[in-house]
Amino acid sequence: MNRKSQVKSRFSRWTMIALTLTLLIGLLSACSRGNDPSKTDTSVVRIGVLYSDSDNEPYFRQQYTDMFEMQNPNIQFEIVGAINYEDQRYVQPEPGKEPEQPDPYEKMKEMLTGQNPVDVVVLDYNMLRRFNQDNLLQPLDPMIQKDKFDISDYVPTVIEGIKSVGDNNIYALTPTFSSAALYYNKKIFADMNIEPPTDKMDWEEIFSKARQVANGEGQDRVFGFSFNRWANDPFGDASNYSSALQLRTWDEKAETMLVNSDQWEKVWNTIYGLHKDKIVPDQQYMNEMYEKRSSTDAPYQPFFGDLFLSGNVAMMISESYYVNELRKASDNASKIKDFDMVDWDVVTVPVSSSNPGAGGYIGLSQLMGINAKAQNPEGAWEFIKFTNSKDWAKLKSRSNYELVARKEFLKPVGGLTYNIDAFTLLKPLPPVTNMDDNIYRNKPNIWQVQGIGQEMFQEVMNGTKDVKQALAEWETRGNALLQQPAGGEGDGTIEVMPMPRTMTEEEAIKAAAGEITIEEVPVDNVVVEE
Repeated sequence: MNRKSQVKSRFSRWTMIALTLTLLIGLLSACSRGNDPSKTDTSVVRIGVLYSDSDNEPYFRQQYTDMFEMQNPNIQFEIVGAINYEDQRYVQPEPGKEPEQPDPYEKMKEMLTGQNPVDVVVLDYNMLRRFNQDNLLQPLDPMIQKDKFDISDYVPTVIEGIKSVGDNNIYALTPTFSSAALYYNKKIFADMNIEPPTDKMDWEEIFSKARQVANGEGQDRVFGFSFNRWANDPFGDASNYSSALQLRTWDEKAETMLVNSDQWEKVWNTIYGLHKDKIVPDQQYMNEMYEKRSSTDAPYQPFFGDLFLSGNVAMMISESYYVNELRKASDNASKIKDFDMVDWDVVTVPVSSSNPGAGGYIGLSQLMGINAKAQNPEGAWEFIKFTNSKDWAKLKSRSNYELVARKEFLKPVGGLTYNIDAFTLLKPLPPVTNMDDNIYRNKPNIWQVQGIGQEMFQEVMNGTKDVKQALAEWETRGNALLQQPAGGEGDGTIEVMPMPRTMTEEEAIKAAAGEITIEEVPVDNVVVEE
């Protein structure tokens, strides 16, 4: 072998050795990185929420992302808000000009379809169907199946509700939900030898039972039913009842009133009868009770005004967190003079006979889906898996103000015994339309239309109009307002005023914590005050 061949041979051997060593070092380095997540490249997951401000982001991180980041230091989160609430709050509008109200859906859509789209989107139930229809979300079913992610113990309220607006597919998951039930006083029913309510009773059956158990006079009156814990406004009750039956006040474009119908007439006659016959408590009763309390040496009563705890209401609709009030009352009953703790239980809220598997008062407000154009879909799915895991549910099951979606960790509060399934059996009522947000934002006259309804119902209560006449007039005057352009002159009979909002206790707690803003309070909670 000549010298040239020997050099070539040595060079080839050293080249192979060097290449082998390089590959081994690379493999060892890869293995090392695999065992130490902190040495891997940082991955960013962008999360889109509807509202953001300086308070919302820290709260969201505390609730959802901090623990994940602690366990996965190579993943960072960016929280992006579609609408900056501080812009709405602090920016002064031009004199004489109405401030422009952003379209929440369009702003959310921009986050998903813009140049730097978010990976995860957090949305409420009413938006989910529209997102699915516009193909903005990735189906989660393939990922669930691939990773064998167990969702078999999700309560029907959550999983069936999600599927019902996704053509039986899962486009989002939520670890928690809110729900309500029909609380009832067991002693009242037992004393009168009347069977108590049961799950999935329709509204007519509940109203019938309410009439059977209502009795007594004055401050000793026992009312059969209440739509809430406090006083009942007749028009507000009619609105709650019509909403539960999914009756619409106007068409999808808010151009034509729909109230002059047999269904609406039945609703108004029903509510009018309940108030006239004192089956439900009204503001007059509450006023008399407060007046009596202020003019006498009545003993201190920490639950004063709560008609269910006072034993003055046989059945009442309230949220799941009301159980905490009942538990605290029971724990401290011996300290309260002349107070007997209510013997209570719960069943599902009343349902419509046409849709007995669904009910109102259910909130799926923290649904998390993956953007169809996500830049980091793998990281997005890992985050959603984590927040919907059994470990996370076990941790969140300690909360007093939200229910966890996994049945395994959904237990009665404080060791109490009650029908906790009442909060989980019904799926949410499907959204009737996708356009209501636009209507309330773009048609200021809509509040005047509601005001006419309040006025007409009061005339029914006063006996100056029957229900059919009142609904016909509401239709006529409402149509005239709906057909006016925004800022029109009106019909001269209604003062233009903003509609006040009434938040539930849970919404107030969330608002104080920065989780929601007043704009996110559901329209169902809007009331018209005289």
